[in-house]
Amino acid sequence: MKKFRLIVLNAIPIVIMIGLIPVVADDYALTALYGAIIAVSLFLQRARYDLLALVVGFFVMLASEAFFISTGVETFERNSLFGIMPLWLPFLWAYGFVVFKRSLEILNRV
Repeated sequence: MKKFRLIVLNAIPIVIMIGLIPVVADDYALTALYGAIIAVSLFLQRARYDLLALVVGFFVMLASEAFFISTGVETFERNSLFGIMPLWLPFLWAYGFVVFKRSLEILNRV
């Protein structure tokens, strides 16, 4: 049960970020809020390779989303990044990679 609580605590910033999507209509303001949430989260708790997971998550998901959009699998009404997707989306995914990494570390603890 302790591991579950730790994973949930690590996921709180993601829940907040998702909750802000319908509230903040301006993609640039939402991206700035995401940057602040990510910065605060990493300041409060930073483990080894968190920044690497953040950067890899950003670029991998940016490329993946662009591919999905180009094949017609996904479409977005908010398309402030390259005219195809919301500016904030790669930042959300990037921090998601950090949460996934931390969750796996928690689950692997003995």
